[in-house]
Amino acid sequence: MTLKIRKIHTSTETTFIEGGREAARPQRFYTAAAVLQNPWAGRGFVEDLQPDIQAIAPALGALLTDEILKLAGHADNVEAYGKAVVVGLNGEIEHGSGLIHTLRFGNNYRKAMKARSFLASTNIRAAAGCQVSMPLANKHDEGQRAHFMTVQFTVADAPNADEILVALGAADSGRPHHRIGDRYQDLELIGDVDIT
Repeated sequence: MTLKIRKIHTSTETTFIEGGREAARPQRFYTAAAVLQNPWAGRGFVEDLQPDIQAIAPALGALLTDEILKLAGHADNVEAYGKAVVVGLNGEIEHGSGLIHTLRFGNNYRKAMKARSFLASTNIRAAAGCQVSMPLANKHDEGQRAHFMTVQFTVADAPNADEILVALGAADSGRPHHRIGDRYQDLELIGDVDIT
């Protein structure tokens, strides 16, 4: 099975004012999405997804990582990151999950971003033109609430019923005027209970 991409969609969003107050520096979001043929479409229930995951996920991860780096300029310009997948209506959630929830996909991005933390993610099934909501988190420390954000975008004609939209996202900073603290402050206040 080979990777069959119909289109690549990228976007950059820059926020100058948040909450009526100018940001100390503009905040930038970056997204890169690939719209690809669902490798399992039309094959009925496929018991073993691994052969196609192994054939497709590494190249897909490398491609989208390169697209994010083109937008951001350098890994040092990225503080938060995440991933998302939208499976077309004729596919299974498991098809999308198989492509993004594997180290063969995520490790490429993690290494390129010099990151240590997990990649926040969403995986849904939806029709073409749906809103893609991709969660982001700090690439080094999941406890930094300033970087708990969601970047949103749409691709008007994707995914078709037999396609999968796979995306990576990034931000160059946390929320412009973050002021709710982080998980570690909460832990000091309430003891050893780990509450998100």
